[in-house]
Amino acid sequence: MAVPIDELAPAKINLSLRVRGRRPDGYHELESLVVFATVGDRVTLHQGEAFALTVTGPFAAALDSDNLVATAVRRAQAADPHLRTGAFHLEKNLPVAAGLGGGSSDAAAALRALRRANPDRAKMLDWSALAAGLGADVPVCLAGRPALMRGIGEQLHFVARMPEAAIVLVNPRVPLGSGEVFRALGAEPLRAPKVSSTPPPDFAGLGDLISYLQSSANDLEVPAKILCPEIVRVEAALASQPAARLVRMSGSGPTCFALFASRAEADDAAAVITRHEPGWWVMASEIASV
Repeated sequence: MAVPIDELAPAKINLSLRVRGRRPDGYHELESLVVFATVGDRVTLHQGEAFALTVTGPFAAALDSDNLVATAVRRAQAADPHLRTGAFHLEKNLPVAAGLGGGSSDAAAALRALRRANPDRAKMLDWSALAAGLGADVPVCLAGRPALMRGIGEQLHFVARMPEAAIVLVNPRVPLGSGEVFRALGAEPLRAPKVSSTPPPDFAGLGDLISYLQSSANDLEVPAKILCPEIVRVEAALASQPAARLVRMSGSGPTCFALFASRAEADDAAAVITRHEPGWWVMASEIASV
């Protein structure tokens, strides 16, 4: 029997997120610096079995039975009916509707597992196109590397150097749909997609990263806080940690993060916040550099 294929579906963090406008096709033109944590969901493919999808984990109950992992597998099979699949298991460790790209990262992990299970057929499929058809965040999640993401997620400019840094993620266990937040933003129409020639940033150290982020905000924070006032409390809790270098909301929220220079500082901050807010989801991690 083939050895199961295991893939981490890491938490995706939007360190910055600028909304340039609403396109004629209804999508929003974005520019976002995206990184990944070293924690997340897990997708395991048991090869040779009939296709099935089982879900466990602390946030399994919040998922629909027909989630994006199943959709990713069906789309891949439709693109190549000879693709070998199997039974998938999703361990759902990340909060749902949290601004961490959990569903997109899960789908990308499923595609990576299929690619590993089919080395003889992998080059016949356009995996990037498959990812793009599943959602705006899936291409960057498939790549799994720090990137400046532009357009509607299809333009990826990979960051050559990402400094070592730790992060604390905090979610108040209140779901917040990204569609609600974008509607509340009410972005102005964009007559034509903007083409930026600015290269992705190159960070020699954490100070460079902080300086860049201080000049590039998350445009969704204001509408998200209106819809979910608990975000204000989460950010305040993170900002109260002495070693926190920068505090911000990720994606469309409500998960917020703080950057730290070391994992020890992040662990200490996570412990303090958990002690004061035991009902929140709190996780310390590193930022994956590649």
